[in-house]
Amino acid sequence: MAKIPQVLWEHINTAFPVHVCLIGVALPNGFAQVTPKGSTMMWDGDTLAYWDRGGGTTHEHVKDGTKVTVYFRKSELRESGILPLGGIARFYGTAALHNEGPVREEVWERMVEPEKERDPDKQGRAVLIHIERAEDLRGNPLMA
Repeated sequence: MAKIPQVLWEHINTAFPVHVCLIGVALPNGFAQVTPKGSTMMWDGDTLAYWDRGGGTTHEHVKDGTKVTVYFRKSELRESGILPLGGIARFYGTAALHNEGPVREEVWERMVEPEKERDPDKQGRAVLIHIERAEDLRGNPLMA
């Protein structure tokens, strides 16, 4: 597992609505499906989480064990030197789905309110992404 630098945690947790993370998965035809996930959050030092409301192509293709890429960009982090290459971080990991249970409940509770309002009947699922690589724009590892 790769550690996500703690200096990025709050930036990821407060990314909504301006710096929403993009989630990417490979489709069977080889193309990438990329979608914004305003609910993306830090779960722990080497895991990201998001709430999947369903209904889209990403929902259909993310299963337990699916390889996932998360793209985060906040240009202010370039200027401050935290992410000097474009304010960009990429995280590569493996998805774990939680359709019920305590993980699903905690992701729901920690999620930003506007995302909860988009799923008023709480029909979605929690997705944890266990990060295997965390890197900058040039592919250099992010130091935790």
